[in-house]
Amino acid sequence: MHGRTYTADATPGEAVTVAGWVHETRDLGGIAFLILRDKTGKIQVKLEKDEMDEAMVETGLDAHRESVLKVEGDVKEEPRAPTGVEVVPTDIEVVAPADPELPLDPSGKVDAELPTRLNNRTLDLRKPEVQAIFEIRAELLRAVRDAFRSHDATEINTPKIVATGTEGGTELFPISYFGEEAFMNQSPQLFKQLMAGSNLERVFEIGPIFRAEEHNTPRHLNEAHSIDFEGAFCDHTEAMDVAEAVTKAAYEAVQENCADELELLDLADDFEVPEGDFPRLSYQEALDRVNATGELDDHLVWGDDLSTEAEHVLGQEVGEHYFITDWPSEVKPFYIKDHDDEPDKSTGFDMMHPRMELVSGGQREHRYEELIAGFEQQGLDPEEFDYYTKMFRYGMPPHAGWGMGAERLLMTMLDLDNIREAVLFPRDRQRLSP
Repeated sequence: MHGRTYTADATPGEAVTVAGWVHETRDLGGIAFLILRDKTGKIQVKLEKDEMDEAMVETGLDAHRESVLKVEGDVKEEPRAPTGVEVVPTDIEVVAPADPELPLDPSGKVDAELPTRLNNRTLDLRKPEVQAIFEIRAELLRAVRDAFRSHDATEINTPKIVATGTEGGTELFPISYFGEEAFMNQSPQLFKQLMAGSNLERVFEIGPIFRAEEHNTPRHLNEAHSIDFEGAFCDHTEAMDVAEAVTKAAYEAVQENCADELELLDLADDFEVPEGDFPRLSYQEALDRVNATGELDDHLVWGDDLSTEAEHVLGQEVGEHYFITDWPSEVKPFYIKDHDDEPDKSTGFDMMHPRMELVSGGQREHRYEELIAGFEQQGLDPEEFDYYTKMFRYGMPPHAGWGMGAERLLMTMLDLDNIREAVLFPRDRQRLSP
């Protein structure tokens, strides 16, 4: 809107045009107040009934909450106003009226259940504390990109429609692609490896991934955003270094640039940037520490995956971000390289927050014959992955990388109860719209 002033920038003595949503109206008889809200805050508009154009006052007072108004007028100092200033209007225009019955209350005076909020996300994001989550998400992603660039990584975009799955077909969404069967990609894994073998060497991607897992939990999505890294001439320890650096950079940027948003979320006093090196526990050490607590019904043994309960127990024990390294070869995908001196141990690692897993990664098997053997061991047909495997015959350097859940990083950073709060329009088993 040409010539519009944000409410936060309205300065006494100026003639302004402000525009936004009706937050509330207060009619006190001879005088009334209209509170107008935009992305920067709220401003009071004073309506003096006896001294102002009657039609204009009526327009302001008749507008239902959440209607969009344009107000022209003069900004005056008013210590009793919520922001110390108010607009004395010369013209009020209803740009877009709102129905009197709203599906939820953006003022926050009446709480709404999460499904109602997700069904009406546009209204939901008119609440400053919800808006704050997505301002922080944007800052987090900006900081992550900058961190990758500082590690000499080039941003890439890989296909989301693929002929074969990364790790087999059980967790894939099939689609029809010009009469052929195709799938929504569950990971950029194979493509980013191919790029690590190109002269780009170090690459990263932030993009959607699709997993047809029938989870219905507060921490799983069927469409998520993955923050991925792959680096040529990197081993698993260097890949962990990058994961740690990117995580810290995200926290530092949010602390530095999102003070107002953290305040809205009641996190300003408790927000902590991770410091020091993240502990690196071997898989065996992780089992031993969980077993030593005696909190699980079953004693964990080599080869067991860590259940949600086991992760929770270990997270309580460690109390900060940490890595689990040297996972058993049998539980990691075919593309993860095993240790040369201990083939029952892989170079696979996970980076954990005390609440949940954030990252899965490792050094990749770059030797052609060993890669093909890995496919066969996991019951996959190497022929179906020829576009990928053949490049390993043309000089594939050692490389390592990882994938991090963007929503999980945000969820744990802001201590959100449900991962759906960290994404605008979640996709899960029950939700395909909006």
